[in-house]
Amino acid sequence: MTRFLLSFLMLFDMVMAQAADYVPSDYVWTTPSKNSSESMPCGGHDIGMNIWVEDGDILIYVSQSGWFDENNTLLKAGRWRLHLESNPWGGQDFRQTLRLDHGNVTINGGGAEVLIWADVFYPTVYLDIRSRQKTHATLSYESWRYKDRPLTKAECQQCSYKWLIPKDCITHADQIDARDRQLTVTHRNSAQTIFDYTVSYERLDAIKDSLYNPIGGRTMTMTMKADGFHFAGTSDGQYASTDYRAWNYHHDHLRHAVVQITLNNGEGTSDSPPRFVQDSKNRSARWWHAFWQRSWIVADDNHPDAARMVRNYELMRYILGCNAYGKWPTKFNGGLFTFDPVYVEAPKDGVPSNPFTPDYRKWGGGTMTAQNQRLVYWPMLKSGDTDMLAAQLDTYLRLLPTAVARTRYYWHHGGASFTEQIENFGLPNPAEYGKHSEDNDWGVERNAWLEYEWDTALEFCLMALLAPSYANDTASYNKYHPLVEECLRFFDEHYQYRARQRGAKAFDGDDRLIIYPGSACETYKMAYNPSSTIAALKAVTSHFPSSPLVPERIPDIPLHVIGGDTCIAPAVVWARIQNTETPQLYPVFPWRIFGLGRDRLDIARNTYWKDPHATAMRSTKGWKQDNIWAACLGLTDEAQRLNTEKLADGPYRFPAFWDAGFDWAPDLNRGGAAMTGLQEMLLQETPDGQLLLFPAWPREWNVRFRLHATKGRIVEGTLRDGTITHQVLTAPSSRP
Repeated sequence: MTRFLLSFLMLFDMVMAQAADYVPSDYVWTTPSKNSSESMPCGGHDIGMNIWVEDGDILIYVSQSGWFDENNTLLKAGRWRLHLESNPWGGQDFRQTLRLDHGNVTINGGGAEVLIWADVFYPTVYLDIRSRQKTHATLSYESWRYKDRPLTKAECQQCSYKWLIPKDCITHADQIDARDRQLTVTHRNSAQTIFDYTVSYERLDAIKDSLYNPIGGRTMTMTMKADGFHFAGTSDGQYASTDYRAWNYHHDHLRHAVVQITLNNGEGTSDSPPRFVQDSKNRSARWWHAFWQRSWIVADDNHPDAARMVRNYELMRYILGCNAYGKWPTKFNGGLFTFDPVYVEAPKDGVPSNPFTPDYRKWGGGTMTAQNQRLVYWPMLKSGDTDMLAAQLDTYLRLLPTAVARTRYYWHHGGASFTEQIENFGLPNPAEYGKHSEDNDWGVERNAWLEYEWDTALEFCLMALLAPSYANDTASYNKYHPLVEECLRFFDEHYQYRARQRGAKAFDGDDRLIIYPGSACETYKMAYNPSSTIAALKAVTSHFPSSPLVPERIPDIPLHVIGGDTCIAPAVVWARIQNTETPQLYPVFPWRIFGLGRDRLDIARNTYWKDPHATAMRSTKGWKQDNIWAACLGLTDEAQRLNTEKLADGPYRFPAFWDAGFDWAPDLNRGGAAMTGLQEMLLQETPDGQLLLFPAWPREWNVRFRLHATKGRIVEGTLRDGTITHQVLTAPSSRP
């Protein structure tokens, strides 16, 4: 992966050498923070840190993608605290700076500087500490997992048991070994985990040995080396709602010291650590600089709403870049940057909300909720970050054999069944799977929101099919073809199977498949030919000539008339409405069958404006994507309003840390949807690849951008004083 990316960046730099490099502005705080909700993100490779200064100390949460424990909680590696006796952070010269172009955070004040970064190519964090005068320093590692911690029922939302909490549900203690100048933390999962529970609960013991199990026996480690520091014992403390034990290291006469913290999530890395600290800093800074050359958006400061949107877009893209090389995808519900849960929501009647450890987040750690995850990854196509899709797409590829085996075992036909809330081992979340009786179909989730929702994996299939055109690289994405093929095969064979089971016809009078029972997102349930599913099948097969589901078998997208105007229907018929999604607009995005430059734009606009469910459900909260639809339909005023709201500052100090929404903070599915909406305001394409510049951008807002398009094109556009100019560059192949 690293060699592949370095080759890409070198070629990319050659093409871009003619233009001046883009350098994003630093993001600066001039006062310390109150608590972890006022932390600043920093990261690289697959590591994320929350960094803040509180009561004279620098505090750092360290997280790494893939730290899944026995219960499938995504654990933090711990918290670090740096205290300098000279107390340099209390003066008026305090500055904490996120240097986006270098990917690091610097903290300055009182004659001291601490530079913090994560190596982009190796999972290691560095603290470079400098003081003009010699000072006594204490570096403490703080762990709330110094003992076994039983989980309460409310706390079990952080893992995959949710409300099915067993009596002995425990977050097990880490092994912590502190020695002179070095500390090692190990969390080793037992052989029996939530995987085994789920297999039995879902009646799959007969094929258990063939199912993917990434968490049984998993061993995660963190090692700290700090020359000049020496171990000085432990202490106990209380922080937020968490008690902890600290392992303390002292440096008696610090002028300059470097701390190295290396993480291993149990999967290792093929790359090598840098020989010298300066090499790590330099090569990571070069990577981040090249990252910002891939794409950028710059708005005129004379329009504060536009400037704020663009800045928060950029900060969100930085957050995504911190997991560029993670094996596991960036989680929609906080990613690597969750903070103390007690600060996420306001106290109720004076009682703190979520009084749990820093490992806590709602909606689980190893649960990959597809409708949320997709929003994190869609903007990577136009931002030129197609290499970062691998964490999400490879996860589905690893889970493919389990999805095929599950289908074959339950229903005796081919194809891959991926559910909406899927575990990192490929099975439905056990709590969401529901209760079954002996005569139930054990392959179906008995869940009012999730039953018969099979189509969410198709969005990732479409990403895999579109990425080669954006990246100008076909060969690297051929490995995803089996995933696409088996997902399409499932629909072809499963709905013939369904028809046989109920003694009905599998095809209508025109030999088109009857999709029933289906589900239009989580909203329109027990649906007959849901429009979101049909649009998905049409879009994916149109990009996949070897589809086992022939296009002629796919039904037409259902339409209906509202007040004399033709609109897209959620389905032909449905039994009930369960959620607040708007699947009747999914044919606009993500499936792009209706929209600007496409036939019958009026039908899609009618749906947006006149469908009473669509208008009632309209919002910018969380995973809502009305902002994207407004842009895709060329509704400039509406896109301006919704995207301004979507990209407004979050309630915490760092503006791209958005509130929990429907999920958890910082809400990254909101951030991903916001990024996509902004991109669509600036650049769209017709089905034949014709570029549509500024299709939903206000003409009075000056802006310029570099974004990616299909056919390996890099588009630079400028709108100034109502005049549009642009140029198109050709991206090199991302293969060496």
